[in-house]
Amino acid sequence: MPVVKEEEINVLGTKLVPCGTDPVTGFFRDGCCNTCDEDVGSHTVCIEVTSEFLEYSRFAGNDLSTPHPEFQFPGLKEGDRWCLCAGRWLEAYEKGMAPRVFLNNTHRKALEAVPLDLFQQHAVRIN
Repeated sequence: MPVVKEEEINVLGTKLVPCGTDPVTGFFRDGCCNTCDEDVGSHTVCIEVTSEFLEYSRFAGNDLSTPHPEFQFPGLKEGDRWCLCAGRWLEAYEKGMAPRVFLNNTHRKALEAVPLDLFQQHAVRIN
């Protein structure tokens, strides 16, 4: 059975904008925080990676900074954009370590785990 992507709508109710291509992110590795039923982690939150978040994530058991070439994963560094699992973002928020979020690039499916007002409090301000 083919994989069916959810509709590409962001948390603001408009068209989902790509998150990042250097490194390429997303469940589908298409640069967007798209999702589908097979994406059990809900890789839907477009974040701005910080060194503090990377350290927190490593400590929490999800080392995102170490490269894994066998999975075409270069490892993340400060300043990268990445589609993070909604539950992992909420966990980081509860520990005071939530990274900033790009609202136009975060899939509306993330709202099933995280209230919009929390994302808005951590939104990257783009002028």
